[in-house]
Amino acid sequence: MTNPPASAVPAPEIIEVDTKRVSCDGGGGALGHPKVWYDMGEDDFVECGYCDRRFVLKAGAKHG
Repeated sequence: MTNPPASAVPAPEIIEVDTKRVSCDGGGGALGHPKVWYDMGEDDFVECGYCDRRFVLKAGAKHG
């Protein structure tokens, strides 16, 4: 039995954003993680390496 590709696994939380550069701290507090920054590059989304939150660029947002 093989595992599905990571892209087929739903994100625990999806957050729509206006910029391609985002930060994540896991929600802060005792359940959070260190604040990290991500850049979407050529994609319209990025996932946090700690908590798997998916940040998705809002429709109509600037790509540059």
